[in-house]
Amino acid sequence: MKIALFTDTYYPDINGVARTLKRFADYLTEQNMEVKIFAPANQPDEYVSSQIHRFKSASFFLYPECRLAFPNYFQIKGELEAFKPDIIHVATPFNLGLTGIYCAKKLNIPLVGSYHTDFDQYLQFYDLKFLSSILWKYMTWFHSSFKKTFVPSIETLNQLKEHRFSNLELWPRGVDCEMFHPYHDKLSVRKKYSIRKKHLLLYAGRLAPEKNAALLLEVAKALPTYLNENLQWLIVGDGPLREELQAKAPENMEFTGYLKGRQLAEVYSASDLFVFPSPTETFGNVVLESLASGTPVIGANSGGVKSIIQEGVTGRLCEPDNIEEFTETITHLLTNPKHRTQMGIEGREYALTQKWDKIFDDLLGHYALVIGESGEKRYA
Repeated sequence: MKIALFTDTYYPDINGVARTLKRFADYLTEQNMEVKIFAPANQPDEYVSSQIHRFKSASFFLYPECRLAFPNYFQIKGELEAFKPDIIHVATPFNLGLTGIYCAKKLNIPLVGSYHTDFDQYLQFYDLKFLSSILWKYMTWFHSSFKKTFVPSIETLNQLKEHRFSNLELWPRGVDCEMFHPYHDKLSVRKKYSIRKKHLLLYAGRLAPEKNAALLLEVAKALPTYLNENLQWLIVGDGPLREELQAKAPENMEFTGYLKGRQLAEVYSASDLFVFPSPTETFGNVVLESLASGTPVIGANSGGVKSIIQEGVTGRLCEPDNIEEFTETITHLLTNPKHRTQMGIEGREYALTQKWDKIFDDLLGHYALVIGESGEKRYA
């Protein structure tokens, strides 16, 4: 099977879409399947591979990690005619995605897509909610060409059904349980960040309005004094709110910037709780990584996070923006170590069942069905 991927974000971009697609491309290579990726150029030290064709781009204001590329149709058409893909997968609804749709129609290549980001939820955080109906009309039209649209969670699937999307299929996310596990050297993490407090709370993600990262400051200030005196926060990530949040943050809150790989895995493992107030996730990769690390999650009862956290078993779900509920839940779990430890064990057990190989195999099964249904007429 030969696969062409069109995406407006790709490795080394730091976001769930880019990381998922890079892992998928690596998996295809391991399976001796050919993949061609059409993605934006972003930075001078760009990841280079013969699989990737990059195009000049500019950042998208709602989501700077997603780039608006300026693709050359004739170059892409020539590459596709030479590569002869069995299927095109469009991952993002911007310029490269539109080009992928156009090429698939012109060259009679079976077409599928995926839905990764709930931009409608983002609008309210940028005072653009009045654009909601226009956005949904565009997104419905954009995905109408796909033989299948893959979504990361049941919550997202049901949301899209309400907006009359069709041909929806579940494509969840896995986690690398060899990288993310509870057995990293916790003492080395404490030494690295000079942590002498009894408890460590963690947030990892983009520092932006749609992640509701500012709620962390309110929660931190609302915690009881006896806990705050024995508590350190690590805020992992970067984004447009970092400077403001850092200026307003309490003394026991440290900002690390982005971490990845082993460094990120180590801080998950060393933390007592992962606090994730984002209400806009279609999935929530960081939540699954935390569970794999044996660290219970306190998350917002919204979006795809609800698919991952089993309430009261692997973590707790709080109503979005409810500072009191987040505060009370943190207090309860920090003062009940046995309950917290059991949650960590249950979270790890759940994460061990979420295997990337199985997830990608299922996706390839859907590809095969679409290719079979499309017949042999190609590249007319």
